[in-house]
Amino acid sequence: MPKIVDHDQYRKELLSKCFDLFAEKGYGSITMRQIAQGLNVSTGTLYHYFPSKQTLFEQLVEEISQQDVSAALAEMDGSKTIEEAMTALGRYLIKHEDYCIKWTYVWVDFCQSQDVEEVQKNIVFKRVNQRYQQAVCDFLGIQDPAIATFVLSLINGLILEKLWCNQTINFQEQCTLLGKMLTLYLKNNQTNKMANYHLN
Repeated sequence: MPKIVDHDQYRKELLSKCFDLFAEKGYGSITMRQIAQGLNVSTGTLYHYFPSKQTLFEQLVEEISQQDVSAALAEMDGSKTIEEAMTALGRYLIKHEDYCIKWTYVWVDFCQSQDVEEVQKNIVFKRVNQRYQQAVCDFLGIQDPAIATFVLSLINGLILEKLWCNQTINFQEQCTLLGKMLTLYLKNNQTNKMANYHLN
């Protein structure tokens, strides 16, 4: 009796193994043949699931973003304030520091080998960015996408600093500080809105 293959599950298994290959070789340097060798599959099998290296990378980004959001939200589950949520985020970054640095390296390498406008127009990357923004809004209990973008930019900046070997960066310290700043900003914003409402 022929073996029944769950193609979607198999595709996900291949993707999960690709992360380390990209982190080790870099997106620009690695070929589909080398990826197939690293996965112990034929190039034909690899092309069956992923028509090109970029398609493979896009699906990896999609898969990783879903896992990132689930894992981060689980870490922050039970946080009652923005400060608690940001402190929990700091713990998450410390726990997954190596992974975050590797993934940032892979992204930087990918962007270096691409046309900037093509990356900006890419529908998959736009969707992933929106997923991260919505996750930040959800765990902070806010509706403002500008604040979500600010938080994500700060986190990405901290990880980049770690990638550049800046030893002064402390995820916990920075995230706790950001939590305090956001709390004050939102409180002040709410006070200003109330004052304007009463003036009108």
